[in-house]
Amino acid sequence: MIRAMIVDDDALVRLGLADLLDGDETIDVVAQASDGLHAIELATAHRIDVALVDVRMPRMDGITATARLRALPHPPKVITLTTFDLDEYVYNALAAGADGFILKDTDPAEILRAVHLVATGSAMLHPTAARRLIDRYHRFGQPQAAAARERIDQLTPREQDVLALLAQGDTNADIATALGMRESTVKAHVSRILTALEVTNRVQAALLARDAGLT
Repeated sequence: MIRAMIVDDDALVRLGLADLLDGDETIDVVAQASDGLHAIELATAHRIDVALVDVRMPRMDGITATARLRALPHPPKVITLTTFDLDEYVYNALAAGADGFILKDTDPAEILRAVHLVATGSAMLHPTAARRLIDRYHRFGQPQAAAARERIDQLTPREQDVLALLAQGDTNADIATALGMRESTVKAHVSRILTALEVTNRVQAALLARDAGLT
C-alpha cells in the first residue's frame, strides 16, 4: 500500500486529488496539508511514501517544504504540483529533491501512474520537459563541471551508461530495454549510482550528469 500526502492551499484541489487517489486500491491518502509547514508536521507524525506538493503556498512554499521533507529521517518521495510545465519554481523544487512534477490538469490516469512510478523509485519527468527545464534554468561553471566529472568517474562504464539514459528521463523499464538488462538489475545500478554520487534522487543525478557534460 502506498501512503500518500496531498499538500495544496486550495481545498478543492486537495479534495479532487484525494478522491482520485483513494479510488486506487493500492493508494491510501493518510494526510492532507494546506501549506508546507503543515506538511512537515504531518510527515513527521505519519509515515508518508509519496507527497504531492504544490509550489506556491502560504507560510512555507513547496520548494522549502520539499527540501525539508527530503531531510527527514524517513523522507517521502515528492511530486511537485504545478500549473506551468516550464517554471523556475519547478526547477528549484526538482533541485531541492523532488522526484518529478505533474501539471494540475494532467489526465487522472497519468497522476496515478506518477504516484506509482515515484513510489517504486522512478522519476516522473517527461524527457522533453525535463531537458527544457534544465536548459532554461540550470547554470554551472567550470569548477562545478570538474567536480561533477570527478564524481561520475567513480562509476563503472555500465553505471555511466545507465546514468546517461536516466539523465534523459528514461524509466527503469526504458533503460533495461535500451541496454538489454533486467529491470531489477537497472534498479540496483540506479541505487548504487545515487549512493556513489551522494544525491537523493534521479533528478539530482540527472543534474549532476548535465554538469559533467554526460548529456
